[in-house]
Amino acid sequence: MFAITNGNVVLRDSIVGKAVIVDRDRIADITDSVPGFIKKVDAGGMYVSPGFIETHMHGRKGYDAMDASFEALNGISAALMPSGVTRFLATTMTMSEDNIKNAVVNAAKSIGKVEGAKLLGLHMEGPFISVEHKGAQPEEYIQKPSMEEFKKLCGGYEDIVRLITIAPETDGAIAFIKEISDKGVDVSMGHTNATYDEAMKGIDAGVVSSTHTYNGMKGLHHREPGALGAVFDSDIFAEMIADGVHVHFAALRTLLKIKGVEKSILITDSLRAAGMDDGVYDLGGQQVTVKGGQAKLKNGTIAGSTITLDRAVYNAMHHLGVTLPEAVRMASYNPAQLLGIDDMGEIKKGNIADIILFDKDINVKGMYISGEKKI
Repeated sequence: MFAITNGNVVLRDSIVGKAVIVDRDRIADITDSVPGFIKKVDAGGMYVSPGFIETHMHGRKGYDAMDASFEALNGISAALMPSGVTRFLATTMTMSEDNIKNAVVNAAKSIGKVEGAKLLGLHMEGPFISVEHKGAQPEEYIQKPSMEEFKKLCGGYEDIVRLITIAPETDGAIAFIKEISDKGVDVSMGHTNATYDEAMKGIDAGVVSSTHTYNGMKGLHHREPGALGAVFDSDIFAEMIADGVHVHFAALRTLLKIKGVEKSILITDSLRAAGMDDGVYDLGGQQVTVKGGQAKLKNGTIAGSTITLDRAVYNAMHHLGVTLPEAVRMASYNPAQLLGIDDMGEIKKGNIADIILFDKDINVKGMYISGEKKI
């Protein structure tokens, strides 16, 4: 048992000058006074925050989830910690059936074994997407959604998939969304050419989130609001990449005004190039060139990001006009709520002790995962 003292504790809606007592893997109390027998850890006036949760990231520091090796997931896990991430979903992409199956099976066998940020499961982005808004996903591997095909892709490890991105207008999508939602998998709408009506049918069927909102979807028109209009006109969560590259900050501020902080989730959609120098990298067998931190295919298509979640939180505060607790919420509590995890993502008595310490510029200086010191 220990207590983190002399810190500014970031709660869901406020910041308080209290101590956080940790007992084994749980937060035992948030208090003004600490009993003398409890070991004290001096936070030095830093912010004491819930750890960040990455729900959409492909890779980091030269590794990608599609490498389908324990080394890759373990490398990603370790590389996530300096940016404040304590839990993550590894994200697959549209590739061949064997490539995806290998990545799924590898994740299932690696869960509970990675040494850094803990692996919660997988976000399957594709192959059930639209050709029109495929983005950096290889068109030749796009498929129509079906439970039969999903099971083939999972190789008997369906339970590892926590989130799946689907284009709701594709043949068979509505039936699949209903069936997969009933099995407890969260469905996100993305890489979609859906009209407003098609998107709303998907939401009615079980879609609960929007994948990298604005990017990879039919935009808003006053006579055809499109998928983006459906995001605006519903209560689903909205992912946002706050790097200033994928979406103009003014557009993200508009999204926030409509969705509210409560329904907004910060993601990175990061590649193996994240945390690396500019250069040429691989994404699903495609050449990606990173210049000035911007990743693009040969044809100029944006191919994921190199941002980290700590910088996304910083950008949310400085470019989107949100408070520190609000920015932290979008990177911790909201992702946990999307995934149906009630004891994570918030500094709260009884919750898992995933705790990070950072300075005013969101530079991470300390980390505990399940009460174990990592940084």
